[in-house]
Amino acid sequence: MNKTELIDHIAQSADISKAAAARALDAVIDGVTTTLQKNDSVTLVGFGTFSVSERAARTGRNPRTKEEITIDAAKVPKFKAGKALKDAVN
Repeated sequence: MNKTELIDHIAQSADISKAAAARALDAVIDGVTTTLQKNDSVTLVGFGTFSVSERAARTGRNPRTKEEITIDAAKVPKFKAGKALKDAVN
């Protein structure tokens, strides 16, 4: 499912226009993004938790030249599925 299909699903399920569904989805995505930028987490009970994780600097290897390279430390977004979501999938 891509974003357009998700907007269609939201519009149909909530009985709202596609434009309103698109604005709602964009607002949710923006809210999650803004919160993660502040190093906070977003917990949706039953669905899951979005958080930020620190990834340490490490040494890698360029597969083409076999030369060692340094990969910088980074903050990466992480998602942990909640129990209800896990149960729904299984």
